[in-house]
Amino acid sequence: MTRFVKTLLALLTGLASPLAAVPMASSADLQSSVYESDPGVCGEAWVLNKITSRFRYQVTHVPHLGDVNIVDFRRIHERRYLPAREDRPIGRRYCGATVALSDGHDRTVWYLIEEGQGFASIGNNVEFCVAGFDRWLVYNGRCRILR
Repeated sequence: MTRFVKTLLALLTGLASPLAAVPMASSADLQSSVYESDPGVCGEAWVLNKITSRFRYQVTHVPHLGDVNIVDFRRIHERRYLPAREDRPIGRRYCGATVALSDGHDRTVWYLIEEGQGFASIGNNVEFCVAGFDRWLVYNGRCRILR
């Protein structure tokens, strides 16, 4: 894949920030399952940037969530990987981490990376839930759906 195509894909998926300029994962990378010391895909800059920006949007637009930001990610780990196959066409990575918030509290964040489910099916999609901030129980009580 040429550099131009990679750049175009990054722009189309909204990943054009300087921190998101990371190499694309190869299929060999996707088979790894030990992430405690190396978080792999779960710890890539574009994933963490997307969670941070969407969290900021969430706390700004949902009443009574407060005025907090994600300051740092710690203990990033992959909980499970379900590769794409014939009966399950979308590969999914279930990840978890601890986030430090600007109010001084640490919270658990659970997130899911869906392969090939980005804008117009280009790139990957990230769904996340920060414990205590799912006011409308979108991900069931205590972020259960993303665990």
